[in-house]
Amino acid sequence: MPKGFTEEDDALLAELGVEVEAKKTAARTPREERIIAGFEEILRFVEKNGRAPQHGEDRDIFERLYAARLDQLRELNEGEDLIAPLDLHGLLTDMASPKLSEIDNLDDDALLAELGIEVAASDITKLKHVRSSADKKAAEEIAGRNKCEDFDKFRPFFEQVQKELDAGLRETRKFELKAEIEAGRFFIVGGQKAYVAEKGEVTINDQGRTDARLRVIFDNGTESNMLMRSLQRSLNADGEAGRRITEPTAGPLFSDQSADGDEVSGTIYVLRSQSDHPMVAENRELIHKIGVTSNDVEKRVAGAQLQTTFLMAKVDIVATYDLYNINRTKLENLLHRIFAPAQLDIEIPDRLGRPMKPKEWFLVPLFVIEEAVERIKDGTIASYIYDRKTASLVLRG
Repeated sequence: MPKGFTEEDDALLAELGVEVEAKKTAARTPREERIIAGFEEILRFVEKNGRAPQHGEDRDIFERLYAARLDQLRELNEGEDLIAPLDLHGLLTDMASPKLSEIDNLDDDALLAELGIEVAASDITKLKHVRSSADKKAAEEIAGRNKCEDFDKFRPFFEQVQKELDAGLRETRKFELKAEIEAGRFFIVGGQKAYVAEKGEVTINDQGRTDARLRVIFDNGTESNMLMRSLQRSLNADGEAGRRITEPTAGPLFSDQSADGDEVSGTIYVLRSQSDHPMVAENRELIHKIGVTSNDVEKRVAGAQLQTTFLMAKVDIVATYDLYNINRTKLENLLHRIFAPAQLDIEIPDRLGRPMKPKEWFLVPLFVIEEAVERIKDGTIASYIYDRKTASLVLRG
């Protein structure tokens, strides 16, 4: 419409046969059209949900895409004039939405690829052949897991890990960092224990991120040749249930000398039995009871001849070690775990004649118990197990 003319003027001129030249609108480039269309999708999301799109593993894939796109648009100076007139909700100036530094420079296709979604076209407004994360994960689980043919080699690992979890030598904590994924470590993913048996050479993927091929063994006897980032995504997708199993460690359990302000927490005691049971009598110098008590050891063993835990016989105290600021139960479980291969299999009748099997007696030399105590002091004990054949502590594995 010519400057100064109204719609009524145009209609009158048309009746008079006078052509009015329409004002031409500047054409937009394809990139500008995509920017506008992309922002309009974000606006429709806001109008439908009453809030700006957010990042987060628990969010819908398209919401995460819109959140990433909005972050990019906020930094796109060339697009300000294009979309500012459409920004009725103040999205471009509202910086409350959290940003993820990893996706700052990714376009939509790269972002979707990072989230495990295949995109056939690069048009920012059209997504084709898109599979949901759940569908892709399910497909990968079915296609990527096979029977572990040498699972018998790994079964003892899982059994030992469970024992160490029960004894408090290991614990689980929420998985946080990809850097935690290393060969020899255990995780809980999808409700199953997973062991990273092998980790290949670290490479850089198309998005500039580190990755590596893994051999992961699961406690149900299956295995998967998966990428490190795939395991990371599975652990993150499990939320609080995605766990890292920590390494076994006794830590600084105790000191043989008290420091100022320290209080004695308990005592390790080593006993020998005076029982006339044939097995005990034959191996008296090797059979020891190992325990931890918060009481005076003399008081603890009083009346030993009346208790099946002491083999219904008097005992001799052959060694004691004071503890300072320590979890007594954890320490006792640790000692019993170490010497479990040498646990004495003996049955003793109680005062009523009922057969009982005491569990804290071990067929192990005193000098090995003393070595175990020293290794507990220096924090190296978690690396050792007791070998019955050599009657010595040996490195695990």
